[in-house]
Amino acid sequence: MKKRVDVFDTTLRDGEQSPGATLTIDEKLAIAHQLALLRVDTIEAGFPIASNDDYEAVKIVSENVQGPYIAGLCRSVEKDIARAWDALKHADKPCIHTFIATSDIHLQYKLKITRDQAIEMAKKAVSYAHDCTEKVEFSAEDASRTDWDYLCKVTEAVIDAGASVINLPDTVGYAEPEEYGRMVKYVIDNVPNMDDAIISVHCHNDLGLAVASSLEAVRNGAGQIECTINGLGERAGNASLEEVVMNFKTRQDYFNVDTNIDTKRIFNISQMVSRFTGINIQRNKAIVGKNAFAHEAGIHQHGVLSNPLCYEIMNPENIGKQTELIVGKHSGKHAIEKSLKDLGYDFSKEQLNRMVEEIKALADKQKTVLQEDMMAIAEDVLNTVGRSNQAIVLNEVTVMTGNKTTPTAVITVEYNGEKKTAASYGAGVLDSVANAMRNIYDSPLKLQEYELKAITGGTDALADVSILFTDKDSKEYHARGLDEDIVMASVKAIVNGINQIERQKSKKTIN
Repeated sequence: MKKRVDVFDTTLRDGEQSPGATLTIDEKLAIAHQLALLRVDTIEAGFPIASNDDYEAVKIVSENVQGPYIAGLCRSVEKDIARAWDALKHADKPCIHTFIATSDIHLQYKLKITRDQAIEMAKKAVSYAHDCTEKVEFSAEDASRTDWDYLCKVTEAVIDAGASVINLPDTVGYAEPEEYGRMVKYVIDNVPNMDDAIISVHCHNDLGLAVASSLEAVRNGAGQIECTINGLGERAGNASLEEVVMNFKTRQDYFNVDTNIDTKRIFNISQMVSRFTGINIQRNKAIVGKNAFAHEAGIHQHGVLSNPLCYEIMNPENIGKQTELIVGKHSGKHAIEKSLKDLGYDFSKEQLNRMVEEIKALADKQKTVLQEDMMAIAEDVLNTVGRSNQAIVLNEVTVMTGNKTTPTAVITVEYNGEKKTAASYGAGVLDSVANAMRNIYDSPLKLQEYELKAITGGTDALADVSILFTDKDSKEYHARGLDEDIVMASVKAIVNGINQIERQKSKKTIN
């Protein structure tokens, strides 16, 4: 039989303590509603005594969010607990969460009290809280640096006073996972009344071990994990909810653990929290990072297309995402072909080969090719490669310009199978290019409109040139050229335009 582990989310309390992550009350309420839909077991909505804003946030969440327990944090002080209860009493399922430090370093330097005094304060606080509501959680702050026998003594005392959840936090991220797991097991095995409560764990990530320690604690008997969306929290943050939950889901064979979490909502709430806090998610973050289900290497892409299990141990749809085949310089032909077909393009083998060549060439210059880039390249290739009657094929372009140099262009093309070269000056580079082309193509062309735009942002974006011109009969033609270089894009547009004229001539001759 699978063990059920509760998920206690403290994004709105500990997560908001991340520097720069302050949330408005409306934002807290929106996140709380999403946490309820995610089906967390407890939402810690704030620290009511800390500020009026925190008090109001806890009160509003208590009044408006149903499903999970709503918790408020308070020190082991009567006024804190009274303030917390005043905010929580509106909740369908309230929980008072009270704490006191138990490590010798905190007792001596921060609280300046003895071990016995700390136990008495903890007992009184839990008893007072239990008079307010049935569910009371007690946290032994800095448990991982607390003497284990003393920790057992504190735990037994607060359970007797009415606590039903005992949190043994690794407050400063000090413990190693195996060591932390042994501590949890020691408390479970050595507290006589432990059957009357469950152990909760709240791990910080100072050494990058918050998730690992939390999972090891569950393997040693913990029944609740405290975590945050995206791993937000003090200093290096807390255990990441998405990482903890997906470990259980992905490795059922190892943990044999279930949670109540609707994992398909993970990605959306991750994005919401990031947006509201202004704290971006690192690209390579597990589960919700932009790269978590993205593949660029050609070998990986081919494997994923053959069977996703080759390189994906999780189904991205289980967290509300999709596999993404990144088109870059490492991409293979299979991935580019699939991406183009997904965009709705049909093409010949020759056209596909050219598209792959141009896409990879662009990727060498700007690392990643975006969807807009691919569409532009596909349309350009479809309009040029494989068409009959290509009168002019561009061979080489050389331009020279400067603040004291007259713009000059030299162009070499194959014109009806014959190589031709022409040079010309102009008022600017583009004018010199147009003049050189006119020297090759012995027919008057008049440029009516010229438009340049970047397909995507940045200085390395594809240049997209559109021109409107007329021939000797004043017939209008539209043509387009695409290249990473503005001059080359302009030349390609002119060449494509001339080929349109030649195709039109061929049609008239046939008719």
